[in-house]
Amino acid sequence: MKYPKVTQLKSGEVYVSFKFNKKRIRLFNGSRLGIDLHPNSAPLEKRLEVGTILAYEVYSKLKNCPQDYFESQRGSKVQKEYSHKEALQKALLDKLGLSNSKHHQYLLKYVCKLLIEELDGDVLTRKSIKTILSRYGNNTSYNTIRRYVLSLCNQAGVYGLPTESLKPIPKLRQKEILHKPIHDIPLLLEEIKSYNENLYLCCLLTYGCLLRPHREIRELKWGDFSDDLKHISLSGDRNKSGRNRVVPVPEYIRSVLRPDKAHFNVFSGCEAPLSQDYFKGLWNRFKRRSELLENDQTLYSFRHTGAIDVYKRTGSIEKLKAAMGHSSILVSLTYLRGLDIPELIVDDMPQLPVLPAPPPPEPPEI
Repeated sequence: MKYPKVTQLKSGEVYVSFKFNKKRIRLFNGSRLGIDLHPNSAPLEKRLEVGTILAYEVYSKLKNCPQDYFESQRGSKVQKEYSHKEALQKALLDKLGLSNSKHHQYLLKYVCKLLIEELDGDVLTRKSIKTILSRYGNNTSYNTIRRYVLSLCNQAGVYGLPTESLKPIPKLRQKEILHKPIHDIPLLLEEIKSYNENLYLCCLLTYGCLLRPHREIRELKWGDFSDDLKHISLSGDRNKSGRNRVVPVPEYIRSVLRPDKAHFNVFSGCEAPLSQDYFKGLWNRFKRRSELLENDQTLYSFRHTGAIDVYKRTGSIEKLKAAMGHSSILVSLTYLRGLDIPELIVDDMPQLPVLPAPPPPEPPEI
């Protein structure tokens, strides 16, 4: 056999692939061969390194094996060594290795706990999953838990969990939410500035740089800014899209920045960032006293309003995708459905035909 090839997907997952007995085989871990190596459980920057070690171990194990080796392993203990509970726990570890968001990690752990609690004699059945989902009457909550259930179960399939019965589980239709834009940004920002300087800067960055407030902005360090403060650079593990992102900083934001040591957090004034719910708490307290905020306007309304401004001025979905840090145009198109962007103007609306003027009266006979 040829030496295995190591590949890393856009999602960050690593696998080794090779041909054995004229069949292409792809392994995301060494469990099938009894090798205790799981690249996707390692930190993102270490996965290729662990994948390279896995490729070496796989080659060492298979180079002298008979051509029917994999067929002879079917039904053996190598593939059946994990119970359904163990398969779910292994899948959870794999998924936690991929996730950077604490909220995402919390939901993964929560859903895994629900699945394990509903095991019927250590067997996960379709009925067990439907029992879990039936607890959620809200379509959005139902779809969220369903997504995490399928994600964990599909990953557990690598460790022997049957996944065939999961495919017909339907997704419920959600009503689109129209994000309410902010019509007078300067006036609202002045009100926020008089309440709290940190919240003011957060809202400025959310609107002007289109960054997400609760992680991308809260964790900002002065070292993320260029020396002239004209750009912010975030690595893939610091933003939702998972890709490196560089955003320009408008002059009206640069004028209020007071740089400190590169490794200091912009808001806390020390190395550690403020707590995860810091801006959420500030916003809730401000909302109770604000005279300008309307219903359904949140911190993210600044980002939505900035997105509307970019799209209206450029008319380019490509530029909006780049500005928002979306992973694909499809995400941006889906995102625009919920924004208050008029697709029709007055001239596009049905017009009432103008009736022809009546003929002038004939002159009277003399």
